[in-house]
Amino acid sequence: MINQSFLNSIEQASNVVGKTWPLYSFVTSNPLVGYENMHFAEAIKSVEQLLGATTLPSASAFRQAFEQGEIDQDIIYKLLVEGGFNETIEFYINQLNSEVTTKAFNENHKLDRIMVKWLSAFMDEGLAEWEMPHKEEGFFKSWRSLAIYDNEIGFKSLGAIPKTSSSALQEVLGKHSAEERQRIFEYHLGALPGWTGYIKFREKDNTLWQQAYRITLEEYLAVRLTVADVIKAQILPEKQALTGENPIRNLQHIFLKAWEKTWQASMLTKLKQQGIDAGSKNAVDKYDAQLVFCIDTRSELIRRHVEKVGNYETFGYAGFFGIAMDYTNFEDGLSRKSCPPIVGSAYQVSESVLKGKTGEVEKVIKRNERKTFVNYFLTRMKNMLPSAFGYVEGAGVFYGFSLLSRTLLPAKTYSPERRNQLDYENVCSPEMNSTSTDINHSSIPLEEKIGIVKSAFDLTGWTQFSPLVLFVGHGSHSANNPFGSSLDCGACAASPGRHNARMLAKLANLPEVRNALRNRYQLDIPADTIFIGAEHNTTTDEIVIFDSEVPDSHATKLDALIQNLKKVQEMATQERLGTRSSGVPAAHKKTNNWAETRPEWGLAKNAGFIVGPRSLTKQINLEGNCFLQSYNWELDTEGKALEGIMQGPMVVTQWINNHYYFATVDNEKFGGGSKITHNVTGRFGVVQGNGGDLKIGLPLQSVNSSDDRLYHKPLRLSVMIQAPKDRIQDILVRNENLKSLLDNEWIYLLVMDPTQENEVVIYKKGLNWINTLSKSDTMETINS
Repeated sequence: MINQSFLNSIEQASNVVGKTWPLYSFVTSNPLVGYENMHFAEAIKSVEQLLGATTLPSASAFRQAFEQGEIDQDIIYKLLVEGGFNETIEFYINQLNSEVTTKAFNENHKLDRIMVKWLSAFMDEGLAEWEMPHKEEGFFKSWRSLAIYDNEIGFKSLGAIPKTSSSALQEVLGKHSAEERQRIFEYHLGALPGWTGYIKFREKDNTLWQQAYRITLEEYLAVRLTVADVIKAQILPEKQALTGENPIRNLQHIFLKAWEKTWQASMLTKLKQQGIDAGSKNAVDKYDAQLVFCIDTRSELIRRHVEKVGNYETFGYAGFFGIAMDYTNFEDGLSRKSCPPIVGSAYQVSESVLKGKTGEVEKVIKRNERKTFVNYFLTRMKNMLPSAFGYVEGAGVFYGFSLLSRTLLPAKTYSPERRNQLDYENVCSPEMNSTSTDINHSSIPLEEKIGIVKSAFDLTGWTQFSPLVLFVGHGSHSANNPFGSSLDCGACAASPGRHNARMLAKLANLPEVRNALRNRYQLDIPADTIFIGAEHNTTTDEIVIFDSEVPDSHATKLDALIQNLKKVQEMATQERLGTRSSGVPAAHKKTNNWAETRPEWGLAKNAGFIVGPRSLTKQINLEGNCFLQSYNWELDTEGKALEGIMQGPMVVTQWINNHYYFATVDNEKFGGGSKITHNVTGRFGVVQGNGGDLKIGLPLQSVNSSDDRLYHKPLRLSVMIQAPKDRIQDILVRNENLKSLLDNEWIYLLVMDPTQENEVVIYKKGLNWINTLSKSDTMETINS
């Protein structure tokens, strides 16, 4: 049995790497999540030393921002003076340029190569035709049974290899002190952070592949250190000398903060000049329809255009729509998480056939069976050794025409496929069961259904209902894109949000739920209000409405809305793609082009999270920079809804923001590198070229407009909440994790206090606040 202190050390050391999420469920999360209990400046310093990574924007990025006016001259000048830098701004930009960074030589390259070879074989999830033997025995035992055949290692006999992972660790580490063991574990886990991050993911999430073929960080370290010992690779890293203050590094921090403060000032200027002044003057007595979109930054553009084309109201709500669920796909039978990764799934949602639709469902099932067989057959023919050469020769002409049509006519090649994928939602209805073992799996208590629906209205500050209310999830469609799931809904664990939207609509339509809301909470939903699920395709800006259960009485209103949403698509794509005429054809071409490196920009340029009523931002073009969460402080008298927003969406948006930040400042270490040289491995990840570390983040094309020019601005998230400051102060006192994120400057918090004439203050460490009108960080704090 392994020493418990070893296990504790491995657990602690694993904080040096974040989870690496699989391609089919690519969640954007903070790669430095294990360091969030440290100040941002100290965390990135530690990571730079351990991983050899870059963690602050480059000199060229700062120069680009300064020349474009994104760093205000007055702000940067005052911050420089306060930091003891008294030369000109240009002088210090040149100073940043003077720092030459060199990548450290990898003394363990051979060891890394050997480990990647074994990890690729063992962790494969169905891509390889031939499986590594003995996988069911776990990584260490499977490796041990075959390691004697690896000439790169050079074991003389099976008896030379320890029989268990625990004995292997004891044998290699027995002579090292506890402090040295900790350094060894951190060093070797950090050597291949992508692969070890994926082991961490499989271990923590206990995936189906993990249940069948077990691999743990303990086993990985046992194999790695055993191999290192045999090939005489470095086991104990040299102790890092403590470095003093670095003037260049201090300059980088100052320029980053000036960039962030400039962005905050610009946002507040827009809010004060347009948003606050507009207030609720434009509110109407009743809207023709209301649409609830995800808080995703891509929803900001579509919401503006929806509000322009008709008498419509829009809301922002986290895209899993408050339902902590897993969803079983009707087409392939696979169940995947469809709620934030930090939330445990309480429900299992699957499809049930609508009355009278059995015949149509059978057609959909047969179509899927044919499609599955064809895909299976083609894959087997290409990959099986006996048929591969003959098949490729015989099918060459067919594939030639296929490649030509996919290149020259991408939209015509792919668009019918996407339409077919949605057919089952016209003949099925979502059904929700509990994942709990304490209750009957065939039913959900009415109280829970009521709670889900009420929470949606409480969090968004709902006061009235239109005849049509759409819950609009979002998804993305792209061809030949391993990172396709990164463009889906982050709040749904990189799944499309339409399943959650349809489920919430169904719950809100239940008579027993409406009666309870009316009788218990005086929340009166009119009899003529119908809730409908929908999906916003973020690559084409098409909004598909799932209207299979909408009564005939609403057909006219629904048809008018559908026609207006077609206009919205024209306007939104035109703005997003910068075309003078309709942008729809261009969007379809980008969406379906198999050679397109960036079918859309995803959440690039995210920088802010605004929590408040739509009246604050309705008159403003926020240029897709902000997550928008609807919230009405007057209806949330106890602050419970706001506390839920800060504990949930605020934390998740911080994850997303930091993922984009680090993928931008060092795309090789924290991103995915160039898509051009990607190779998919094991179905779950990509590597550059023919091997190396598993890539952990977004590809270069998702954050850069060219190899050397940024598209995403690497800024920490600025959260702006309209609510009484005292209410927010109480929430921070109760939730140390939120206070820690703020004190350690992983995010900024600005508060617009409606009880103080919407005066805006910014949080400073220790529950202090300063007036944001000052461009200096050194002014006296406002008493708490």
